[in-house]
Amino acid sequence: MKAAATVIAVAVAGLFSAGASAQTVGSEVQRDVNQQRRIEQGLKSGSLNTREASQLEKGEARIDRMESNAMKDGKLSPAEKARIERAQNQESRDINRLENNAARGNPNSASSQRMQADVQRNVNQERRIEQGVQSGQLTNREVGGLERGQARVDRAEARAGADGKVGPNEQRRIQKAENKQSKRIYHEKHDAQTRR
Repeated sequence: MKAAATVIAVAVAGLFSAGASAQTVGSEVQRDVNQQRRIEQGLKSGSLNTREASQLEKGEARIDRMESNAMKDGKLSPAEKARIERAQNQESRDINRLENNAARGNPNSASSQRMQADVQRNVNQERRIEQGVQSGQLTNREVGGLERGQARVDRAEARAGADGKVGPNEQRRIQKAENKQSKRIYHEKHDAQTRR
């Protein structure tokens, strides 16, 4: 009788721990969505210019790499979570600082329009990853690999806009990386691995 109770207790604890892990990973990815959305809104309103958005994308790439490295083993430890949260808090302050400085962007310029489209795609990709976490279609390891891909896209955007302009050829290269990442997200969400 005690053995059965112990097995049940361990099983219930495992379910809660898996749910907590999914929620934690999901909350990290949700924060990525929110920060990318803020960058996009800043570009659209003109409170961010292309160079500033590029700087922020560099920070987003750093956070995505941290998430990727933290989830390589399939777990997100409290220390890793705290380190990622600190980085996300700093990125949030950076977004706020750059949105409220004197520099203004022209949301109607071709360069800003290109950067807006690229950042919007980031929002969509991060949402798809988050949805995969919440539905159980993605394991933590898969999320880690996908965040590594997001970091590559963010770095490409940061490099493209570093001079304050995103040209058509630069955008084509970014879109190629985004298309590759989109296929990876689809593949990982539809393979046999699921969150337990």
